[in-house]
Amino acid sequence: MHLLKYLSFIFLFCLVPFSFISAENDEYFKSRQQMVSNQLEYRGIKNTRVLESMKKVPRHLFVPENLRYAAYEDYPLPIGYKQTISQPYIVALMTESIQPEPNDRILEIGTGSGYQAAVLSEIVKEVYTIEIVEPLAESAKLKLKKLGYSNVQVRYGDGFYGWPEEKKFDAIIITASPPKVPEPLINQLKDGGKIIVPLEEGLWQELTLFTKKNGKLERHDIIPVRFVPMTGDVQKSK
Repeated sequence: MHLLKYLSFIFLFCLVPFSFISAENDEYFKSRQQMVSNQLEYRGIKNTRVLESMKKVPRHLFVPENLRYAAYEDYPLPIGYKQTISQPYIVALMTESIQPEPNDRILEIGTGSGYQAAVLSEIVKEVYTIEIVEPLAESAKLKLKKLGYSNVQVRYGDGFYGWPEEKKFDAIIITASPPKVPEPLINQLKDGGKIIVPLEEGLWQELTLFTKKNGKLERHDIIPVRFVPMTGDVQKSK
């Protein structure tokens, strides 16, 4: 009789969805939910797909292990090679600003740890991301593959030139600060598409949204920000 009860318990336990068990056992699960509620929704992020993606993506796996305790705090963190992972609010704001749709193809300039690409991959059809620091590109590629983000392609190279052999993109996210939007990226954006970029403005930077209309960019300034500078051939365009 006791054996029968034990077997019944095991059977019922196995019927519990694995995702539920995983969520309960994930020590960062509550931190992600609180991040979305207290940092993103509280500060005006409304796009449901963006919020759900950031509830799901394990940000702590995209920061150095010794900084995981701070992964869900609202500030940027160093990831090595003089690069950073942006604070969660800025990631959400940039993602929401391009108004991503499920069938979109997005180009990201500045892969970093791969976190922004992971957030995008939960929302859109395809993500192409370029990183100029080779060790970061390789690390992000391995991490994204390991975590199952199969719709993300990572390339080591200079983001100034974009991904010219692909069809035009619905939107472009630039996660480093250039003095101006590189011309090759403008050419690779669909008409009606959007580019979001922390644009260098003298001694400060402005998070700026551009919409391409009839081949030209219409500008909308959002908020002052602080990003690492975009390096590579973009510096020759100053």
